[in-house]
Amino acid sequence: MKSATKPHLSRDHVQDLLRGMIRIRRFEEKCAELYTHEKIRGFLHLYDGEEAVAMGVIPVLGASDRIVATYREHGHALARGIAMGPILAEMYGKANGCSGGRGGSMHLFDAAANFYGGNAIVGGGMPLAAGLGLADRMMGEKNVTACFFGEGAVAEGEFHEAMNLSELWDLPVLWVCENNGYAMGSALARTQAQTDIHAKAAAYGIESEAVDGMDVVAVEAAARRAVASIRETGRPFLLEARTYRFRPHSMFDAQLYRDKAEVAEWREKGPIVRFQNWLLENNLIHEADIAEMTAEIDAEIAEAVAFAEAGAWEPVETLTKHVMAETQPTPPATPAPAGDMVETTYREAIKQAIRQAMTDDDRVFLMGEDVGAYGGCYAVSKGLMAEFGADRIRDTPLSESGFTGAGIGAAAAGMRPIVELMTVNFSMLALDQILNTAATIRHMSGGQFGCPIVIRMATGAGKQLAAQHSHSLEGWYAHIPGLKVLAPATLEDARGMLLTALADPDPVLIFENVMLYNRTGHIPVTAGAVDIDKAAIRRPGKDVSLITYGGSLFKTLEAAEQLAKEGIDAEVIDLRSLRPLDEETILASVARTRRAVVVDEGWRTGSLAAEVSARITEGAFWRLDAPVGRVCSAEVPIPYAAHLEQAAIPQVAGIVAAARAAMGKE
Repeated sequence: MKSATKPHLSRDHVQDLLRGMIRIRRFEEKCAELYTHEKIRGFLHLYDGEEAVAMGVIPVLGASDRIVATYREHGHALARGIAMGPILAEMYGKANGCSGGRGGSMHLFDAAANFYGGNAIVGGGMPLAAGLGLADRMMGEKNVTACFFGEGAVAEGEFHEAMNLSELWDLPVLWVCENNGYAMGSALARTQAQTDIHAKAAAYGIESEAVDGMDVVAVEAAARRAVASIRETGRPFLLEARTYRFRPHSMFDAQLYRDKAEVAEWREKGPIVRFQNWLLENNLIHEADIAEMTAEIDAEIAEAVAFAEAGAWEPVETLTKHVMAETQPTPPATPAPAGDMVETTYREAIKQAIRQAMTDDDRVFLMGEDVGAYGGCYAVSKGLMAEFGADRIRDTPLSESGFTGAGIGAAAAGMRPIVELMTVNFSMLALDQILNTAATIRHMSGGQFGCPIVIRMATGAGKQLAAQHSHSLEGWYAHIPGLKVLAPATLEDARGMLLTALADPDPVLIFENVMLYNRTGHIPVTAGAVDIDKAAIRRPGKDVSLITYGGSLFKTLEAAEQLAKEGIDAEVIDLRSLRPLDEETILASVARTRRAVVVDEGWRTGSLAAEVSARITEGAFWRLDAPVGRVCSAEVPIPYAAHLEQAAIPQVAGIVAAARAAMGKE
């Protein structure tokens, strides 16, 4: 079946197509009923009217091909062969659901079926699909990734970024636009200057085709041509299936934006009515056959309802399960005493870690803006493209959401990508992919899919780059469950944390302060992976704990030396990991010194320093001899002028003053 480019309309095949569409329709009708009975809650987006697309495309795919769906994905899941009972149980939120009750109606996952889930962010699944295709391209696999999305997604930047990446890198992705005419309640003509969606793909050089999405045979024929083309050329293909949803956008939708006559007109040419009548007219099926298959489907639905009703709720005690991988890698062994030392820079230490990782593991690759021919904005990857080639040191377009999402998809498919974002400010453009996919895919899939990606970015001020290049936003990311957030300050950590992060099963973000890249020092020639979960005592002391990280570490150490001259013995804690925080080391230090000052280049309001201060207050309040002090950046966008920039961020004098205050020596 998969090798032919034309449908073979045997009796068995046409019955399978009709049965599949009726099965989806009747399942959705039951879901609507269950929603009114409050068995299914939240948003419920039904697939009625679009059944020909799922049944025309998905059976053409092979078992090893992957599917990325959208939030209206029940029909896709059924067409892929995911059992109806676990699908419905997931929509109930039960533990026996296909995602363990953590995804719900909009987030059905099934690893065994290579079903990478529905995505509730419009267009959000497209970079993920590009990344799955990238993994297959880099590993030499001949799979196809099919990505379903609605016409509303073509207005999103992620559509254009994904189209560009898939054409630029020859990614084997079948893009399937289910153009049902309305993005929620906005008609296509009211929101798009160009309503011919397959023409948008053609503008990128992608082979594309528009097809009648209400004709299952036409859809299957188009899908066969598209899949055959992708398998032969390894290049992307877009199908625009012009279809229509008979029901509202979701069950919350009053559907005031279109009249009943329009819906009725489309129902007359609906895919089931159209195909069923054609089969009856041509004696390829009989009324008795339809009655029999409908009875079988209704019995299956009844069993699915019973399965969902009988399912248990996930115990509250396991609420935090599947936020991170249950099995964490063994921490690196404590390094042997340093032998021969080599002088290097922070920048070079990172480069050598990348080189070592890529040498040791073919799955590791680096991608980002200007990381290749240019050598990286901060010259971290200079020379690596000549050594490893443009495939593994991969220059990307200026499309942070697109290439970060592609990295996430490649990681989910088994690669070990290092994504470099030029600066933390630019990472805001990729925040959707980091927050809504990387940090959530393990949890929403009930632990079926992980995302072992490392995302590096420059952070901090001091280079006179003004507000849009100079902020310290790592505290924002440390707020997000599902991520690990690192801030290496020393040369050993710059090298070793990256190596450890690449072995981690979860997404790891590494923030490299711009003022550290040129810092020089000596590290052992045998320096390797280091622990990434523990804080480090960089200077022991007994009078006050100075707690910091990243670019502020060396200012804090300098402040401690000044304080020592005044008879104040400060202990300096380098947090190293911002999520998870090493609360044990922090509280043990404060228990000894009874005073604490937190130094954080982020803004004071809602800062990481506020979180550390709260942890100290909660865990060591009765041991404190003074309020916890904080030294943070001023509440202003980072200025350009050097004297203002320096005044805006923590400096040695401010740290010293805060420590004195904690000691009652203001």
